Amino acid sequence: MDLELRDLKWAIVTSQHRSLRQAAEALQVRQSTLSRRLKHIEHLLGAALFERTNGGTHPTVAGLEFLESARRIIAETDCALRMLRTRSRGENGRLTLGVYASLSTGNMFATLLEHRRRFPEVEVRTVDGSHDQLLSALANSIVDIAIMTASRHGWDDRTLPLWSERIIVALHSDHPLSRKAIIRWPELAGEALLIPQRGPGPELERLLITRLSDYGPQRLSYQDSALDRLLSLVAAEYGGLLMLEGATGLHYEGVTYHEVHDEEGPTRLNFMAYWRQSNRNPTLSPFLALLRQRYPDLSGLRPPD
Repeated sequence: MDLELRDLKWAIVTSQHRSLRQAAEALQVRQSTLSRRLKHIEHLLGAALFERTNGGTHPTVAGLEFLESARRIIAETDCALRMLRTRSRGENGRLTLGVYASLSTGNMFATLLEHRRRFPEVEVRTVDGSHDQLLSALANSIVDIAIMTASRHGWDDRTLPLWSERIIVALHSDHPLSRKAIIRWPELAGEALLIPQRGPGPELERLLITRLSDYGPQRLSYQDSALDRLLSLVAAEYGGLLMLEGATGLHYEGVTYHEVHDEEGPTRLNFMAYWRQSNRNPTLSPFLALLRQRYPDLSGLRPPD
């Protein structure tokens, strides 16, 4: 019979107590059972591990070397088992998150902060992209979950309604409309506006065209740049920028933020989580549970994982 982890532990306990009787009591086994097992270990190794005298049981030189290795093996095994247990509960590992808008503030930022507090051992990797890119990334297991605005495209797998964000227009502080806290869609007709091609840009463009369809062609400048660069263009008076409120945590000198309203109040885009039911990444379920806990009143439907 080969050595077992139990054998290593029994040898370590024996060395700690320096007494077969006391070690057997600590292990809750018969002294004769412990003695036979130690002799079996010594037979397998071909070396005496303990010197047995009337004064107690003491490790030999070979025994000290064996015990040092045994302690290291036990420690490494315990560490590996703890990691496996926490990984199976989604408490460590990697979660790849497809994101559609700025993470600088708002609901997405608050959710990531809370997730980091609860699961500090989980590595979160973020991937930017459009609707089509993120849905493709989900289908190809590049991302575990995507959080983006409600898609016009078909998705026949799992979804969860989340929060909504107000539409904001960023303007230069010298712009005539910058004196208004609230701007209505018709007031943007004919204004030079920057339209991001990343993230929610295409949906913001559709909203703009729908709201201003009666006002003729619009002065739109399409930009394939990150949000910070777009705000730099606003600061340089290249035009206004349609964006979501979650990105208003970025501050630029000379740039002001304003809600865009329609007849019913602030115009909003709804966000949803998208994922595949077949995804078996253990870190996904705790993240979904956190989303459902943070936003329990936004949906009466809670599809199974």
